[in-house]
Amino acid sequence: MTNILVINAGSSSIKYQLIDMETEDLKAKGLVERIGIDGSAITHTTIGKEKIKTVKPMADHGEAMLEVIKALTDEETGAVKSMDEIQAIGHRVLHGGEKFTQPSLVNEEVLEGIREYIELGPLHNPANIKGIETCMELIPGKPNVAVFDTAFHQTMPEHAYLYGIPYEAYKDHKIRKYGFHGTSHRFVAMQVEKILGRKDLRIVTCHLGNGSSLAAVKDGKCIDTTMGLTPLEGLMMGTRSGDIDPAAIPYLMHKYNMTAEETVTYLNKKCGVLGVSGVSSDFRDLEAAAEEGNEKAQLALDMFCYRIKKYIGAYAAAMGGIDVIAFAGGIGENDNIVRKAVLTDMEFLGVDFNEAANNVRGDADLTGPNSKVKILVVSTNEELMIARETKSLVL
Repeated sequence: MTNILVINAGSSSIKYQLIDMETEDLKAKGLVERIGIDGSAITHTTIGKEKIKTVKPMADHGEAMLEVIKALTDEETGAVKSMDEIQAIGHRVLHGGEKFTQPSLVNEEVLEGIREYIELGPLHNPANIKGIETCMELIPGKPNVAVFDTAFHQTMPEHAYLYGIPYEAYKDHKIRKYGFHGTSHRFVAMQVEKILGRKDLRIVTCHLGNGSSLAAVKDGKCIDTTMGLTPLEGLMMGTRSGDIDPAAIPYLMHKYNMTAEETVTYLNKKCGVLGVSGVSSDFRDLEAAAEEGNEKAQLALDMFCYRIKKYIGAYAAAMGGIDVIAFAGGIGENDNIVRKAVLTDMEFLGVDFNEAANNVRGDADLTGPNSKVKILVVSTNEELMIARETKSLVL
């Protein structure tokens, strides 16, 4: 028995999964919401048992984690008799900067390193630290492993991750492209290698969800990705603007009388397909509105797909060609409309898209008979990747 608990702590939430790493089977999963806010609740499911939702006040992450432990060890609906049956805990950490290029066994030095990058990950890193510290306190004696969203992208060459600003800004303040969704991009690339039985591949991994990013993966290593210093750069997303002329930002500030902080919130929360369409950040709502003739909803979809297509072309140039395009994430795995729009008129890259096979959800091969490029849908599993990384370090 090799049980690993995976924790993804947000500012007011904790997502968790318990995975048996001998079989890689999911044993239990849950979500604590609204920590420190009225209406705190935990929803827990042990596989094969009834889903349980409990609403009760939880003032902080410590109280929330106690509820997670209680749910996991409940006599009737739990997954283990005690926390002694859990061998290790893996934590998602957003920002590891340049310091962390691999998962790390947590000690005080690692925690201090994560604290150093709070300035670059102000919304996530403090919550990630709380999750780690809470587990160390409440589940003593178990190894904790930090798995970083940014780590997979640290193989990017300098010419790909630097911005066209004075080099001192990078050396003194670490202003550069870091990339995110690294755990997902790595999992998807490894699954593609497993499916095709080879590692010498040029893959564009497309993690498409409310937050979206692409990565160029050559011979198993990331050489470029769309997100940057923060997750705001790159593709237009659910509520994020993506790429924008930097000079447009002070112009927006002036026109809307916004502070710098308000402008960053505006670009993160009020833009993207939501801002363009005025309808929703949910692609199901967008597609329904477009079907009914809403031109702005259709425009938002067109912009989203166009930018994906443009980056695929750019990464083909960066890698000297493409062997595989892999779709993942909530949109990538489930939205046949987006996949079709992205893959249409890509014959110049050697893409022959099997549209008849596209009406699927989850893993699929959409490669046409004459395609020089493999087109795959790969269900991502960031939690399993975190569990694998944790296992590789401590067991």
